[in-house]
Amino acid sequence: MTNVDDVLSGLDPEQREVAEAVRGPVCVLAGAGTGKTRAITHRIAHAVRSGIVDAPSVLAVTFTTRAAGELRQRLRALGAPGVQARTFHAAALRQLTYFWPRVIGGEAPSVIESKLPILIEACRQIRKNPDRSELRDIAAEVEWAKVTQVGPEDYAAAAAKSARTPPVPAEEVSRLYEAYERIRRERHLVDFETILELTAAVMTEHQEVAAQIRQQYRYFVVDEYQDVNPLQKLLLDTWLGGRDDLCVVGDPNQTIYSFTGASPRYLTGFAVEHPKAAVIKLVRDYRSTPQVVNLANLVIAKGRSAHRLDLVAQRPDGPRPVFADYDDEPAEAAGVARAIRKLLDQGVKSREIAVLFRVNSQSAAYEEALSKAELPYVLRGAERFFERPEVRHAVVLMRGAARSASEEPLATEVHHILAGIGLTPTVPGGGKAREKWESLKALADLAEDMAADGADLAAYVAELERRASEQHAPPVEGVTLASLHAAKGLEWDAVFLVGVTDGMLPIVYAETPEQIEEERRLLYVGVTRAREHLSISWALARAPGGRKGRRPSRFLDGLTGRPARAGAVSGTVSGSPSRERRAVAVPVSCRVCAKTLVTATEQKLGRCATCPADYDEGLLERLKAWRATTAKEAKLPPYVVFTDVTLQAIAERAPVTEQDLLSITGIGRVKLDRYGDAVLALCRS
Repeated sequence: MTNVDDVLSGLDPEQREVAEAVRGPVCVLAGAGTGKTRAITHRIAHAVRSGIVDAPSVLAVTFTTRAAGELRQRLRALGAPGVQARTFHAAALRQLTYFWPRVIGGEAPSVIESKLPILIEACRQIRKNPDRSELRDIAAEVEWAKVTQVGPEDYAAAAAKSARTPPVPAEEVSRLYEAYERIRRERHLVDFETILELTAAVMTEHQEVAAQIRQQYRYFVVDEYQDVNPLQKLLLDTWLGGRDDLCVVGDPNQTIYSFTGASPRYLTGFAVEHPKAAVIKLVRDYRSTPQVVNLANLVIAKGRSAHRLDLVAQRPDGPRPVFADYDDEPAEAAGVARAIRKLLDQGVKSREIAVLFRVNSQSAAYEEALSKAELPYVLRGAERFFERPEVRHAVVLMRGAARSASEEPLATEVHHILAGIGLTPTVPGGGKAREKWESLKALADLAEDMAADGADLAAYVAELERRASEQHAPPVEGVTLASLHAAKGLEWDAVFLVGVTDGMLPIVYAETPEQIEEERRLLYVGVTRAREHLSISWALARAPGGRKGRRPSRFLDGLTGRPARAGAVSGTVSGSPSRERRAVAVPVSCRVCAKTLVTATEQKLGRCATCPADYDEGLLERLKAWRATTAKEAKLPPYVVFTDVTLQAIAERAPVTEQDLLSITGIGRVKLDRYGDAVLALCRS
């Protein structure tokens, strides 16, 4: 067998088709676990070793340094060590640094790793004082604007058109963006976006530079093409210079970064842009069992995508995915911990187990539950809950307040402290600001729970310190805790997808059809991380004793079947499970038009925001007046008593019994005991 045949041996028919398609344009649609890296590295090696292309003329582009390193390692093993495998930024920076002295003159600009220091100075210049989480979100907005080629003067209009929710008014983002760019240029600095922009500009304005780069690189491969943004596409087109010796690889089912400016249309429209392109699909899944693959196919099949890939499992049968619901979040976390213990007892290594959630603030309950069960864990892509800056700051403030005597109730005092560092009545739209808000909200919720049992601030602080002290775990060997976004590209023997409720997945602020579909793809990414064991769970209430008004994600409609018995997922540890799982709940429907309700506000009102509703305006005014008086007497912000939406829901439904009042989302036993009699008296009158 010749060396060339060696490169092609061991490939399945579709992978071999990719490897033998040595001239572009080629589009490889590669599903999860189908061996796309194997296919493209063998394609490059086959082209090099058969003499079709010289190794130094190949530029393989990917999105992470780790992925680029893996490509280089595999290519060396296949006998193609001279291939350049780099990220977009690394390749562009290398070219920009080389040509800068020749075409611009002087030293090349310095690269900044973070936008925050310059943004802090920009804030001082316009007398704006955002906190650090707001700064991170502003930085994300600047990055989005730059990769989508939107200037400061056009940001506000572009953000509105794209339905973005900036952390501060759009006009302020525009001013900060403009100041940021001015300071950056004055100091001869470049960020990652500017590196790409300047490289494309230098090639466009200096034809001799473009000619030299195009002479060097004649053969292009781009991985994860569904994640390419407009600025990266601009640079790629500039590199190509009208040529089409290009192979792109991606999975339309795993497009989950649109919020950063990434666009799947470059992948799904590749054959339109290149009519002579060979389009090859990789659908043989070597990662997951047929049971996991079947569920993944069903999740994506219920969506609106016209470009989905139906995977075909290649592994032997495994256990069926488990669907579990629990009374509340602590019960869910404890149940997952028991299930993990059972897997460990069966011989599954802890590093081959992952707990995946939608937002980082969900990690706290699982850090606590795994610590209690003495199970090691590692946190990926997020800080430990008690190491987050906002949580550390809050604990310091609570500790100081506990040293001075106070007559305020625990929940009131904690709310006052947290309000001073960012706990607002309304939920931020997303990003770091939302993560910070959710961390503070978790602290506030704990205070309310402990207050119901008569605890004071000293006891609350002691509980926080106890929880923090129990979170130390070995840094390497352990169960992985990660967000779904951070889990992309990884895989484990066993995966627990937790908190899979409407309002969390899809997230509450996903409102447009496109945003909802991206959330569906996020669930698909989570499912396809599992090789063998998969559990999907949700909690019917946040806290023990709370109203069980949550519903499993609409993405699971028709997929869960009959729920397993209580012991099926939880396993056993010392003692019996604290709570049993209940029957699978159904989505909340509008009481006017019967449409499935999406947002938390709609679910609380029991109707679509656009559907008409009759209510007694006089009752609503009386409720607001009562709330104002009650809040003033208790020295509480009015929203802590009841939010405006809750008062609206009460006015619309006019409850006359305690059960009627409890049926309204957001009213649990604690608030019923505290305010129920007064509210019902107003409604009856």
